Amino acid sequence: MKLRVGAALFGLGVLLLVFAAGLPLYVAPAVTKLPYDLQPTTSAAEAQNARFLKITKIGDTVTIDVPEATLVSNVEVIPQPEDTKDRLPKDLKGKTVIWDVYQTVKRTDTKEVVSQYSTELALDRVSGAAARWKDQWLNETGAQETPVGNVTYSGQVYKFPFGTKKRDYPVFDRDLKRAVPAKFMGTETIKGLEAYRFEQRIENEPLTTPESSIKTLLGKFSPGATTGQIVYSNTRTLWVDPVTGSYVKVREQQHKELRPDTGAPTVLLDADFNYTEATITKSVKTAKENRSKIGLISLWLPIAAGVLGLIALVAGVLLVLRSNGTGAARHRADTVPDADPTPTVVDQPAVADDARDTAEQPTVAEREGGPLSDEIPPASTNWKADDPTVPGQRPAPDEVEKH
Repeated sequence: MKLRVGAALFGLGVLLLVFAAGLPLYVAPAVTKLPYDLQPTTSAAEAQNARFLKITKIGDTVTIDVPEATLVSNVEVIPQPEDTKDRLPKDLKGKTVIWDVYQTVKRTDTKEVVSQYSTELALDRVSGAAARWKDQWLNETGAQETPVGNVTYSGQVYKFPFGTKKRDYPVFDRDLKRAVPAKFMGTETIKGLEAYRFEQRIENEPLTTPESSIKTLLGKFSPGATTGQIVYSNTRTLWVDPVTGSYVKVREQQHKELRPDTGAPTVLLDADFNYTEATITKSVKTAKENRSKIGLISLWLPIAAGVLGLIALVAGVLLVLRSNGTGAARHRADTVPDADPTPTVVDQPAVADDARDTAEQPTVAEREGGPLSDEIPPASTNWKADDPTVPGQRPAPDEVEKH
């Protein structure tokens, strides 16, 4: 029984050790990838007392103004599992996922839409960086028809890599249409979660703007100017969960102004967008949950399985060894010859009634056969009694003659 139990424990220990080694090697990499069936997410950022460009067209009348109001930006990420399955080329299949992203900026007082954009892109499942995909597109005008391939994404766009490092990362900027380095600035705690803080600075970068739009703006704000350009600045601060690479907090200090060749510049946008408290709380909660899953599979389960496997392995070996020792002892005991069934004869002289009987009784030394001889020794007479009522031993022949 011990041998069977020991063998079973030994086998269980081996399986647990294999399981412990396989979790971080094969299972953990699967959970540190963007899933195909990721649920849609929405984040909100608010800019209080922001100044922004507002262009209203009613018939042939165009009104241009720079009002001030509190703005709310909502970004919705919608993964496309079916498109990921069917539309990606072979070199991207299994490595990337397709996301559709929509942003809408509204005034909080009138609920009027200030700006919006939509885009479709492919992201690497591990690094979170944009993949080179010919079918990506970006729509900033609201037109129904969007030319495919009109943008080339690069760098990090909506998340950082799983296992984010303390180093600089290129982050894509939608206004510049290119990636700009975001520098690692340190570690901060956001609602109990340790996050890495990255900062991207864009200073006085001219934006590519259609000439017709420049002329319209110059006609409103700088009538005497003949040329001009829109200059863009932004300080983008990202707080990233280093385990999952997800954003837990975002701040964008955006500034745009029209700079004519003559006259004073005009501010077209001055907004300080910050994730709302509700978005930060939700982002931290999601990051903590995903951290726990990754930690469980990549660390705690392998440790537990390894410890249990070693215990089972050692216990199995000990039981097998003890079982073999007991079996050997039993085998040695079984090989001992059985004791001689012949009863032991106690060599002592027979007790006789008289000297004649004693003289006639042969001694042990005179017995040639000894106790194992076929000779039957004479019966002992040591129980004979003088009482005539007690039957005595058969008398000798000479005694019969005397009687």
